[in-house]
Amino acid sequence: MRADLLHDTVDGLDEALAAVDGFDDALVDGLLRPRPAQAAGLTGLADALAASPLAARVAEAAEKTAAGAAGEDHFVALAGARTALLGSVHDALSARVAEAVGRPAAEGAAAAPVTGGEGAQGGNLLLAARGWLCDLARVGWRGMDHETVAGAAPVVSVMLSDPALRRLASLLDGFAAELAASCPGATLERVPVRRWADLWTRGMLLTLPGAARLAPVAEVSGRLLPLGVDVQEHATAVQAQVHAVFEPADGTASRLVRASVSAPKPDSVVGAGLWQVLRPRMSLLGALGEGRAMELEAMPVTAEGDLLWDDARARAGESADAFATARVALPAAAGCVTASLDRHPARIAVPVLLEGYGVREDEDGLAFLVAGERLAVDADRVPAAGPLTPEAVAGSAACLGLLRWDAGEFRLQPLAVERTVRKKPVAVHGGAWAGGTADKAGARAEKAATDAVTVLRERAGKLLRK
Repeated sequence: MRADLLHDTVDGLDEALAAVDGFDDALVDGLLRPRPAQAAGLTGLADALAASPLAARVAEAAEKTAAGAAGEDHFVALAGARTALLGSVHDALSARVAEAVGRPAAEGAAAAPVTGGEGAQGGNLLLAARGWLCDLARVGWRGMDHETVAGAAPVVSVMLSDPALRRLASLLDGFAAELAASCPGATLERVPVRRWADLWTRGMLLTLPGAARLAPVAEVSGRLLPLGVDVQEHATAVQAQVHAVFEPADGTASRLVRASVSAPKPDSVVGAGLWQVLRPRMSLLGALGEGRAMELEAMPVTAEGDLLWDDARARAGESADAFATARVALPAAAGCVTASLDRHPARIAVPVLLEGYGVREDEDGLAFLVAGERLAVDADRVPAAGPLTPEAVAGSAACLGLLRWDAGEFRLQPLAVERTVRKKPVAVHGGAWAGGTADKAGARAEKAATDAVTVLRERAGKLLRK
């Protein structure tokens, strides 16, 4: 990998991010009566889109908002402008990553969503959700209170019963819970400006009819070679996303794909216990833990490379070492296109294999020296649900991970490493316990999780019987 390219300046990147930051800062104090600094942020956003097809609409929205006379359509236009700018940042950074890793770039465009209406009730719910988000924008993060945030509850409760609206409902539910935990906004010492603006923007665009519909899928058959698993955990939910190389049975070019599984969980289930709530939902996790490939037969996949996993269409295959896959199959695997609403720099997660690097630990944290260039390692993303630790990463000779962009720089999220033990390479995988483990630490964590889940099921059963 040409790590030097990851440090080179990307033309227009700083200017685009500065325009986004200006708008995000305007949301902090609200858009009901914008002050001059907020108006400048709105104007900066409009100026950044001056040469785009959105120019006239965004300029009007910025002017009306700066005057305190914005309607819902104006807020939608501003959300679209912000998304377009971050999408351009995503595209520029993705192109730089493709050049640095020397891998085939994604070709074509994401398929358009399936057309169709949400129905009268669905349309009314979208309008209600948009109204709540506009109220939030007017009061701002500093002006929000429990009454304002609670306005989402009745909309979300109805939305959750409709599968077509569940994506937006889940976003609004989590967003409202996060805001409620921070109320009143006037007392906040620190506002997560970029995060809340991201959630607000995505919510606004998902209220547009058709935005949340699933894209068409195709069916593929062939061999799936897992690389590693990214575990994302919250107090009441967990998701595991397996990154893999797919080799089609028809002999066409291999490609990078993902397979995700998520589940609700009690906050007492942590560490290796997470696999207990995920494992029954996806056989791929068992194959990953055992170091096996999987044979797929007519498995649905989106244009973005997301497998819609169905255990009935997959069976365990032969042994497949992830590092062998990374050395042999990964360099020729093409990436996938990104859906329009998903074009955001935070969504960049490109599998890479690094070898022959040095290790440096300083006040800025752990980093690898790749051909003399510093590459930050995001050791905080190493999950507690496996044997991989920051210490193992620091003592590694090879690392399989995801190249991400965070806080203004490229960073590596480790998925697995190779260490030299008694002059032999030994692999340590973050997902090694996904299919079960005989490791003492993992077994103890699984037993503790089993006991916790058993107790909770018994209590839930008693409540249901009452």
